[in-house]
Amino acid sequence: TPLREERRSQGSDFRSGMQASISSPLPVAWYPALAVLTVAVGLMLTASFFIYEATVSTRSRSLAKELTTAAVASVFLGFGSLFVLLASGVFV
Repeated sequence: TPLREERRSQGSDFRSGMQASISSPLPVAWYPALAVLTVAVGLMLTASFFIYEATVSTRSRSLAKELTTAAVASVFLGFGSLFVLLASGVFV
């Protein structure tokens, strides 16, 4: 139908006109250093969490401190995993 042909032609014009490349907000050379830094911080926070769980008695533990430490460690390990993948050439 004429309407479909018009939409197809508009779509192809739109795609051909939009040839902007996607670039990283960070320099690619920073990926290995960021990977090491964020994984190291995440592992230190994870170790801190486990030490806290092992040394503090059950009655004196703070749920807020546990959740905060676990959440921050998780964020750092997540970004660390991302930067490890990016540094190794797996662009996600």
